[in-house]
Amino acid sequence: MRHFGAIPSIAFCLALPALASDHVPPPVQPATSFAAVEIHDNEKVAIAAEPYDTKEKESIFRVDYLAHGIMPIRLIVTNNGSRPISLRDARILFQTAEGDRIQAAEPEDVERLMTRKEKEGGKIPMPGPIPSIRLKPKASDKEVEEDFDTFEYQALVVEPHTTRAGFLFYDVSQLDNPLKGAKLHLHELRDADGRELFYFEIPFDKYLKSKSSQMN
Repeated sequence: MRHFGAIPSIAFCLALPALASDHVPPPVQPATSFAAVEIHDNEKVAIAAEPYDTKEKESIFRVDYLAHGIMPIRLIVTNNGSRPISLRDARILFQTAEGDRIQAAEPEDVERLMTRKEKEGGKIPMPGPIPSIRLKPKASDKEVEEDFDTFEYQALVVEPHTTRAGFLFYDVSQLDNPLKGAKLHLHELRDADGRELFYFEIPFDKYLKSKSSQMN
């Protein structure tokens, strides 16, 4: 199922640990285990966003998305309440530092971007302060489809006392440093009675700060 509500599908990753070369999703951990997280104590829901912004991290995929200006973002949703929450109508947008909002890409969006960049024959910026590199040969459409089938987030409901996780892919090819000052914005999540939860706004600066502290 590729679509639900207003956002593309997102495949839930419930996998055992495996080598990155196996193209298997990483094991699921509670949202509170991640640096970039927002916790709503009253609603008993925590949501985290983990960018896959390095070559090492994105090696789990079949395609080098970063080299094509695509940022994989892992979404982790933990429901500590006693009733399910629904993402059927959820909107999950990448909000840039300037306030622009980017919808998650579908496979055909990624394929179009890769084809366009190859035809241009130029260089595109890597996410973050990384020197521009020349594109490798275009990945096959089959590889993109397989990655989305394996990693994309697609479940409609997060059950009580459960954590679900999966990936969204965003076109950040026009941004020089996409994560700095940016946020993942989520709204129209609902409880079991259909009431909308308070929106989530997860700053990626939390992730960047944690990443910087690990390097020092």
